[in-house]
Amino acid sequence: MVRTADVALKALLLMMLAITLISPEWANLEGKGAEARAVAYPLLAFAIPLIWWNNWRDRAAYPWVPSLLVTVTCFSDVLGNRLDLYDKIVWFDDWMHFINLALLAAAVVLLTLHRTTGLALVVERALSFGATGAIVWEIGEYFAFLSGSSERAFAYADTLSDLGLGVLGAVVGGVVVHRLWAAGALQDTAPQLELDGSGDLLRPVAGPQRTPVR
Repeated sequence: MVRTADVALKALLLMMLAITLISPEWANLEGKGAEARAVAYPLLAFAIPLIWWNNWRDRAAYPWVPSLLVTVTCFSDVLGNRLDLYDKIVWFDDWMHFINLALLAAAVVLLTLHRTTGLALVVERALSFGATGAIVWEIGEYFAFLSGSSERAFAYADTLSDLGLGVLGAVVGGVVVHRLWAAGALQDTAPQLELDGSGDLLRPVAGPQRTPVR
């Protein structure tokens, strides 16, 4: 189910972004950085497949759950704009900043920490990623469309709110993953990598090597 959902959402994402490039008004993205999204979202959604293919495919199964979490963050933003939810629902933008950073942080924790890692290290990883990710998003948003928009006069308060919600969401995402690990869930959702002394993952555990096809 996770694999099917990930593949389907990636395909839908590419289709929706292609339509958006041709007709930004279709996705309600006129003047909202449609071109930037069309470049950034495929890069983000396909980052895990590329990293896995280049580094892990011979020693680790594909991490479908983290891959789906990343894809959902991209797809949900495009879909939310398409349905005009950002304008119709007052709190929708706040919710998106919170939940999308939570999903991305959960994916990062799953991919870079072992399931036996303590809560403090999980929160530290989620917090560092969440703060960085929230800042990068706000900078990208400003240069993509906000700098030339009439909304920039009110952007300061909105930016502070988005940063705070994004960081909070990242921490919540990390804590949820840790709690699921403690409950025995998500045991095989990411490459099982070797640990160093701090609990960081170094590289996939060596497994049976594939026999080259002659």
